[in-house]
Amino acid sequence: MDVSPATPRIAVIGVGNDYRRDDGVGWAVVAGLAQRDVQRPLPHGTRLTLTDGEPTRLISAWEGTDLAILVDAARVRPARPGRIHRLRLHDDRWQSPHRETSSHGFTLGDAVQLARTLDRLPGALLVYAVEAADTSLGTGLSPHVSAAVEPVIARIEEDLAHHSPVGQ
Repeated sequence: MDVSPATPRIAVIGVGNDYRRDDGVGWAVVAGLAQRDVQRPLPHGTRLTLTDGEPTRLISAWEGTDLAILVDAARVRPARPGRIHRLRLHDDRWQSPHRETSSHGFTLGDAVQLARTLDRLPGALLVYAVEAADTSLGTGLSPHVSAAVEPVIARIEEDLAHHSPVGQ
């Protein structure tokens, strides 16, 4: 799902799998942003992308952007399903307050390290990780994770508003 030019300034990337319940939260957020774009357009140069989270696809999705915002489900112990974490790449170091991991079996830090090695990091990287309750086979988000979708969309809209130059 793309909503912009071939070379975006901003990429919003939903990571997940719609057939693994809460793992679809990233896709649900991107779908929500696409629906809102009809009434409240996203900043010019914003691309919405869905991916399964494979590191090279992530890197391709954010390569050349000024800002990449990634949304994914996270497994944290102990879990508080629906809790939202906002993480940022600072000073060329991946900093996370917890040991979150993606539900895809790799850490985002691994993708960041690979992108750094290949000189393919975005200008800035923000990650919204939503703690998952259920990543078993099936469709539909659990109630707590579903309730987190709108707040994540609102926070991303704020991030986009603060990132966009005046007049765009």
